[in-house]
Amino acid sequence: MRYQTVIPGRFLSRPNRFIAHVETETGVQVCHVKNTGRCRELLVPGATVYLERAQNPARKTHFDLIAVDKKGLLINMDAQAPNRVFAEWVQDGGFLPDVREILPEYRYGASRLDFCLKTPGGLHMVEVKGVTLEEDGAARFPDAPTERGVKHIRELQKAVTEGLDATLFFVVQMGSVRSVTPNDATHPAFGAALREAVSAGVHVCAYDCAVSPDSLEIWERVPVIL
Repeated sequence: MRYQTVIPGRFLSRPNRFIAHVETETGVQVCHVKNTGRCRELLVPGATVYLERAQNPARKTHFDLIAVDKKGLLINMDAQAPNRVFAEWVQDGGFLPDVREILPEYRYGASRLDFCLKTPGGLHMVEVKGVTLEEDGAARFPDAPTERGVKHIRELQKAVTEGLDATLFFVVQMGSVRSVTPNDATHPAFGAALREAVSAGVHVCAYDCAVSPDSLEIWERVPVIL
């Protein structure tokens, strides 16, 4: 996937989870942050960030903050990007062969899962999680407690018990990580739910990405350590 009209800037502050102040060549911009997570290790004063100009000129914020350079590691932090790049990858023949239809935002049980893939073998439920937290070369999820994430795992487990296939898919929004692990220190319930679901037959996999300031592409499979 590609962005349009991307410019660099220097991160100054984040007064709330939706807004960031970024210094650019044309002055300080008030930007929309396309990630409501904490991102404290990413959005530090002075960090180089990348902004996409909004296509709607009437919007109050004229730019979206989409990526950040973390000590030489470029990380896409657009929370909408993982679903977009996963859908593109599936359409191009990645993940599963012979997918006949991609149904986004699929209502299943008490949740709306990211995707239902129609295959010759039946329905395959997929929940996509974008990963932006990196520590010493390892990626971790989540970066903040996510009861919604636990609920999604439960729904995937339910799908397996009802005879369907189900996968939790981590899109690591950076390259060159050696593994993905549940962030038990931040939200132990997520890791516990994931381990239980995998034992019940839910698939879990992770891929890192090729990241540039104006693009994101699923790249290589990364081990998931539970």
